[in-house]
Amino acid sequence: MRSLHSWRAALAAGLLFLAPAARADERESSTPARTSTYEQLEVFARVLSYVENNYVEPADGRRLVHGAIQGMLETLDPHTVFMPPEVFKEMKIDTSGEFGGLGIEVARKGDGIVVVAPIDDTPAARAGIRAGDELVAIDGENMRGRDLADVLQRMRGPAGKRVLLTIMREGFSAPRELAIIRDHIRIISVEGALYGGLAHLKVKNFQDRTALYLRKELERLRGLNGGKPLRGVVLDLRNNPGGLLDQAVSMSDLWLPGNLPIVSTRGRNGANVTEERSKDRDTEPEYPLVVLVNAGSASASEIVAGALQDHGRATILGTQTFGKGSVQTIIELEDGSGLKLTIARYYTPSGRSIQEKGITPDYWVPEKPGGKGEKEQPREKDLDRHFRAEPTVSSEPSEVARPKGLPEGVKDWDVTAKLTDHQLKMSLNYLNGLAKSAPVKASTEVR
Repeated sequence: MRSLHSWRAALAAGLLFLAPAARADERESSTPARTSTYEQLEVFARVLSYVENNYVEPADGRRLVHGAIQGMLETLDPHTVFMPPEVFKEMKIDTSGEFGGLGIEVARKGDGIVVVAPIDDTPAARAGIRAGDELVAIDGENMRGRDLADVLQRMRGPAGKRVLLTIMREGFSAPRELAIIRDHIRIISVEGALYGGLAHLKVKNFQDRTALYLRKELERLRGLNGGKPLRGVVLDLRNNPGGLLDQAVSMSDLWLPGNLPIVSTRGRNGANVTEERSKDRDTEPEYPLVVLVNAGSASASEIVAGALQDHGRATILGTQTFGKGSVQTIIELEDGSGLKLTIARYYTPSGRSIQEKGITPDYWVPEKPGGKGEKEQPREKDLDRHFRAEPTVSSEPSEVARPKGLPEGVKDWDVTAKLTDHQLKMSLNYLNGLAKSAPVKASTEVR
C-alpha cells in the first residue's frame, strides 16, 4: 500500500503542476465574469441557510455541501469527480492494488452506469460480468443518475459480504440479478507466460510499481527460456483502464532508446506544457514487439500504445481503443475528501490527440474469428459531457478508418494451436513469423 508520505508527495506534485494556472486565475479575479461567479456564492449560502433553518426535517450539513460540490462537478467532464472521505480512502487503496470489492471498472453513459471492463480473476469476472453491461441497480437501489463515486462506494467494502447486482445486456429481454460475494482483491498488475521463446505479458492496470513488476516478469520469463534472449514479446493491454501516468511513461521507456518523446500534456489555453522523454538506460533488446489492445484499453494504456506506435517500435494489434485523452490530478481536501480534476490533454509523440478517437491498430484482429457476434463496446465518445476531439499538429482523417487485417503470410503455429483466445493466438502467430526473420539485437546500453 502506498505510504502516507508518498501520497502527500504525489499530491504536492499535482498542486505544483497547477500552480501557474492558479496564479493566472488570480490575475483574472478582477474581471466581471469572475466576480459574478463568486457573487453567486452569496446565493448558495442563502439557500443553505434556508434549508438548514426551515426544511421540514433536520438536514445533514455535510451531505448538503458534498452534494452541492458533486452537482457542480457534474457540469464538467465525466472524469472530474468529487470523492467523499470514505470513497477517497478507497481510491487510494485501489491505486495501491489492494481493496475489498467486486472488481468492476464502470463509467457514466447518459444517465446510466455501464461496465468498461471487469478486472481479470475477480468476483465480477468469475460471475460473468461483461464490458458493455448496464448496471441497473445495486442491492435493489436504482443506479440511474447516480454519481460514479456513489456507485463505486456501494460495490466496495469488506470481503465476504454479498452484493446483488441487477444488469441489462444486449440480448436480454429483461434485467437479470447476479449475487456476487465481495472478495479481498489484490490486483497483480503483471502476469506472464512463455510460448516457444515468445513472451506474453498481460498488464491489468497501471498502479504503484507496475513498471518494476514488468521488468521482473521479463527476467523471470528469460529464466524459463533457459537464459536465452526472448524471440519477441506480446504486451497485452486489453481491458486495461489505465492508472498512474508515471507508470505508463516508465513502461514505454522500457522499449525505447534514450531521449525520445513519450507523451506531452497541455493545460488550459495551451499552458503548462510538459513532455516526458525516454532515458538511455536499461532498454530492452530490439526483439519484435506487439501491443494488443481493445475497447477496454484506456488512458495510460493508450499512452503506451501511442508512444510505441509513433516511434515504430511496436506493431499494434486488436481493435480500436477507448479514446480517453485527458489527464487528471488528485487533490486531498481538508476534511479527508478528494477531488479528481481534469487538468490537461495528452498527446502522443507525433502530436496526436486520441480524445474520442482512440488508438487505431496497425492490424485489425477481432475478439472472435471473423468478428461474428461482436457488438460495439462503449468508449469515451459515448460518455456524457466528454471532451470533443481537437485538431492536432499531425494530419489525421476526421473519421477513424478501419485498419487492415493481418498479412496473408501469417501462418498457424503448433505452439498456439490449443489457445482459445483468438486475439492472443493471432498475435503470437504474427510475432512468430516476424521473429523468424528478425534476429534479436543487443540493447545499446544496459546498466
